[in-house]
Amino acid sequence: MVLSRSGLADTDRWEKAGYRLPLFDRDAVAAATRENPFWLHFGVGNIFRAFQAGVVQELLNEGVLDRGLVAAEGFDYELIEKVNRPHDDYTVAVTLKADGNIEKTVVGSVVESRILDSGNEKEYGRLKEIFCKDSLQMVSFTITEKGYSLVNGRGETIGDVAADFEAGPARPVSYMGKVTSLLYARYLAGEKPIAMVSMDNCSHNGDKLYEAVSAFAREWARRGTADAGFEAYIHDRGKVTFPWTMIDKITPRPDASVEEMLRADGLEGMESIVTSRNTYAAPFVNAEECGYLVIEDSFPNKRPRLERGGFLFTDRETVDKIEKMKVCTCLNPLHTALAIYGCLLGYRKISDEMQDAQLREMVRIIGYQEGLPAVVVQNVLDPKEFLDTVFKLRIPNPFMPDTPQRIATDTSQKLAIRFGETIKTYAASESLRVSDLKMIPLVLAGWLRYLMAVDDNGNEFALSPDPLLETLCPYVAGFRLGEVSDAESALRPLLKNIAVFGVDLYEAGLADRVCGYFRELTAGPGAVRETLKKYTA
Repeated sequence: MVLSRSGLADTDRWEKAGYRLPLFDRDAVAAATRENPFWLHFGVGNIFRAFQAGVVQELLNEGVLDRGLVAAEGFDYELIEKVNRPHDDYTVAVTLKADGNIEKTVVGSVVESRILDSGNEKEYGRLKEIFCKDSLQMVSFTITEKGYSLVNGRGETIGDVAADFEAGPARPVSYMGKVTSLLYARYLAGEKPIAMVSMDNCSHNGDKLYEAVSAFAREWARRGTADAGFEAYIHDRGKVTFPWTMIDKITPRPDASVEEMLRADGLEGMESIVTSRNTYAAPFVNAEECGYLVIEDSFPNKRPRLERGGFLFTDRETVDKIEKMKVCTCLNPLHTALAIYGCLLGYRKISDEMQDAQLREMVRIIGYQEGLPAVVVQNVLDPKEFLDTVFKLRIPNPFMPDTPQRIATDTSQKLAIRFGETIKTYAASESLRVSDLKMIPLVLAGWLRYLMAVDDNGNEFALSPDPLLETLCPYVAGFRLGEVSDAESALRPLLKNIAVFGVDLYEAGLADRVCGYFRELTAGPGAVRETLKKYTA
């Protein structure tokens, strides 16, 4: 069995092996899409192939849609060259359900793939053609938050961006320069309306895209390399919009056990690859069964009926409330807590941690007792039902190969949002008291203990990548298990760091509690476990 147009001709063999196949006429859909594309997506990573492409496939199967997706890649061209095109843009989506069932689907809703390379006339010319089509309603992105950044870590304009500012829209090199150049082509074709939709997992993602695009429009207009009217076009919400979205679906890197399962079914050519840009990819994706995509309903060229596939359309204020519910209380804080303590206790799978009585109780308290009271209720997703699904179905899923080490990546960039916002909500509330927070400060103390890079048995371990490790680790470098006494004086500058914690922990009234927990966590080998037992009893 080969994942390709010709290989799928033997439908009986695929179906007997338990695979759900596309039910639509793919050739007809591809032809209609080529002539009148409605949705172009940048970023061909796992979440797009497992989620958005899967929803579009179901709508094609049901006859709700008659055209498919065009996918483009602007960061790692090898994904198109080595994953998409050798398999005729098909993907095997493996859904790993908490009850042990596995659903295998051949997804064929992507009917064209392109490389965002302004130096390749064939590829870039086709993208320009798509951008100029009247039929195009939406251009979406899953390129990670840093994909929208025009500056480096020191706040300096990135070299390629600066060069593109100067050279204009003819042949840009930077990602956002190329995207803005394509949008400029749509402007020149008659100022046609379009929704530019970031679907990346970051707050106010539409604003990040808007700020990047508008920066290029402003610089090009100032230098006279683009029409002055282009900047006005970008700012006109009747023509171009940048909706906010909230996306939530766990899609880890391709797992070896899933690859082996597919090979046992008789599939050939399913091997994972690591590209020269260090991207992990495969012709298959493995993902959890749950998925949420909430979108601000702002589409100046109208939109397809994607709500029929489960996407939720609402206003901007509600998207913001749901984003904060997920990121600040009902999902991400639980993941970060498990990541920190999972590394300290030697766990290799997040799901295994949910079998640990103390860790399970810790995240239960963080979610239900400390998190939910800070949630602003909205009428699209019920917070408690969302949290119930996270706690009972999603995190404990033993078939999801997600690790605490992966989730612990960039923790210094996450604490201010995942915990600091809740602390601020408590501080500003007339009915909530910061002093009632017990588990959140225990997580913060656990992270300080994690920075020592010594596990609960006293063995050294490798910290996950984090841009602030060189700055942070010196604060704990002098500590040894069983020898920590005056933690407060050494940690004081860090505990006051609003950029890291979102609040000054002294002003918030939590510094003493965090320091006290830290002393207990560093009392000696086994102290992490004993501290957890003490406070989750």
